Amino acid sequence: MIPEQSFVSIRNRMQSVGRALEELLVTAQKQHCLTVGIYESAKLLNADSDSVVLCVLAADDADDVAVQIHFTLLQSFCCDSGITILRVAGVQRLQQLLGAADANRNPGELRDLHCMLVTNPEADHSRLQEVGTYCQESLRLDQWVPELVLQER
Repeated sequence: MIPEQSFVSIRNRMQSVGRALEELLVTAQKQHCLTVGIYESAKLLNADSDSVVLCVLAADDADDVAVQIHFTLLQSFCCDSGITILRVAGVQRLQQLLGAADANRNPGELRDLHCMLVTNPEADHSRLQEVGTYCQESLRLDQWVPELVLQER
């Protein structure tokens, strides 16, 4: 049985990594180092996978077979290319952070936030390092693709 103190410690660690991920994504977007969308991400991975330092796969609904197929292919490519992968639940929180609408789309149409790639952000390497460390620790615990739940605010 795991002591309650360990659960509190794990929850605090997850919240800290969640905040780090949120800050990293916002910073990367401001620096134009964030590619958003499954199709756009696949194009970038095909053209310049060496520039990608983090792949974030976001989905709240595990029942969407098409998204799961895309995730499987993206995970495989990223794994083969040595790109850190993180699965995230909390698409609504990502929409709040990154802006639900894209300037090139109709105002009512939401962005595809199922896949995001971070490419060589110039600032806030500590946040990238914190997320990367969490992913490495998860892999050591036999979690093939690390997972994180973003908290609504």
